[in-house]
Amino acid sequence: MTMRFTAKTRRGVAALAALAALAAGAAGCGRGGDDGKRPAKTASASGTAGAGPSTQEGQSDKPLAELRGSDGLSLRITSAQRDSGGFVTVNGTLKNDGAQSVVIPSALSGNETEIIKNGRSLGGATLVDPKGKKRYYVLRDTEGRPLTTTGFSTLRAGDTLAVFMQFPAPPTNQVEFQLPTFSSATLPISG
Repeated sequence: MTMRFTAKTRRGVAALAALAALAAGAAGCGRGGDDGKRPAKTASASGTAGAGPSTQEGQSDKPLAELRGSDGLSLRITSAQRDSGGFVTVNGTLKNDGAQSVVIPSALSGNETEIIKNGRSLGGATLVDPKGKKRYYVLRDTEGRPLTTTGFSTLRAGDTLAVFMQFPAPPTNQVEFQLPTFSSATLPISG
């Protein structure tokens, strides 16, 4: 009986110590050197239907391409930017132009097992270099997750979703963008 009481006491003390450490860590994160000043405005996600993302740096109001997909979905590509690390990031907005909620087709994730096991994504997107006759697939991190927007399943009528996809950079500055169930489009790459 003494051993059981001692074991319970040790577990309780360990739990209490862990709780105290978490509380101290949270308190330390709360004011970390901001000298009491708060920003005048804070960014927040818009929950209103049809509200799109604001124009981001390097993006214009005029899209590079507008693609039509199945079930009233549309993809408006706003930028295709090459960066110094040898990547191309494609940004855009996925919108439900239909009158009813739409379940995002699983085909957008592509058919590769490694990408599919990480849930819904735009992992099926590709860039095609017509001159070099080479196809570029969405990049993945070290755990096999696609470097693209993930975790979405349904879009209500009129709703939009800001999306991105990251690819290895092709040598050419003009590529063909392809996404399953959508029409394809020629994109200029800037940067």
